Amino acid sequence: MSDSINVLALAGSLRRGSFNAAALRACQELAPEGMTIDIFDGLADLPHYDDDLRAAGVPAHVEAFRGRVRTADALLIATPEYNHSVPGALKNAIDWASRPPELPLHRKSVALLGASQGMMGTVRAQYHLRDIFVFFDATVLNKPEVFIGTAQNKFDAEGRLTDEPTKAILRTMLGELLRQTLRLRALSAIQAQ
Repeated sequence: MSDSINVLALAGSLRRGSFNAAALRACQELAPEGMTIDIFDGLADLPHYDDDLRAAGVPAHVEAFRGRVRTADALLIATPEYNHSVPGALKNAIDWASRPPELPLHRKSVALLGASQGMMGTVRAQYHLRDIFVFFDATVLNKPEVFIGTAQNKFDAEGRLTDEPTKAILRTMLGELLRQTLRLRALSAIQAQ
């Protein structure tokens, strides 16, 4: 059994200069040995979830997204906070990935983070995501919680993370995600015997 994992990362913001997308790029650079992070950048291309559309035949690009979720060992989600909750584009992607015939989100290992210009750094949106992932029996990393407040002071003009305490907490989170995902993989292998 391999001690490496593949993480699919989603930024809930569609904004070109998104601090959340920048945080995911920083995570790619900070990832521990044994972890690769692949950022999905097609959130805006997913149609609004419609069960009639799903029943008629899932569009090819939606099925490709679902396949990437299914084959990833873990998810890393960076979310902004819109109106005290999860952005619609991110919730839409989760809805597409949650539907039968397979359930790509079922029992997935998940880590959350969020960046905002406000002081609270997406606290409410992340708690709403935790509630959503309960339905999938997913294992959301409990600690550390990563709320990147006043993000405009932590990234440079090119979107590179410059704040050392934020880099440190991201390194810790990624290390914990690696350990959690490997534990879940081992447990799944035992249960399959």
